[in-house]
Amino acid sequence: MIADLIRKNRSCRRFYQNREVDMDTLKGLINLARLSASAANLQPLAYIASCDTDKNEKIFSCLTWAAYLKDWPGPKEGERPSAYIVVLGDTTIAKDFGCDHGIAGQSILLGAREKGLAGCMLGAVDRKRLRQSLDIPEKYKILLVIALGAPKEDIMVEPLGPDGSIRYWRDEKGIHHVPKRALADIIVAAYE
Repeated sequence: MIADLIRKNRSCRRFYQNREVDMDTLKGLINLARLSASAANLQPLAYIASCDTDKNEKIFSCLTWAAYLKDWPGPKEGERPSAYIVVLGDTTIAKDFGCDHGIAGQSILLGAREKGLAGCMLGAVDRKRLRQSLDIPEKYKILLVIALGAPKEDIMVEPLGPDGSIRYWRDEKGIHHVPKRALADIIVAAYE
């Protein structure tokens, strides 16, 4: 059921690094993105898939993880993603990619959850270094990096606290807490 997949689809930042994600799985996830909606059906997105240890290390070194967790530099060795999908925009097809990469990213992550994997969309990317590390041609704009792997963390969605803070946090057991606004607080109007 789609509601169950969406509830489980949290930004996972710690993985069982030794559990491999194979290239066929990555291609299947990219195919879900390919089949997703695209503004004016331009289909300007392209992808780089990696389940290679050396390439993964290059990608990992270009990422910034979990801005709200100030004392956490990102997943340690053994908890890093075992695969990545880099989402690119082909500037020979479009100059503006609107929300296409968000739609594609969500399709990829929902497909990953269905397979028992988890992921995290990362926009905090050293794009210049990533372009150099992976030799990405200039015609491609680097839009997102999606980290993927077998999840190694528990994530709980909960209501906003009394202070109204939306900041996610980890408790002493390492459980990742994600506050969400109440449905009644985000519906401005509902006409029947």
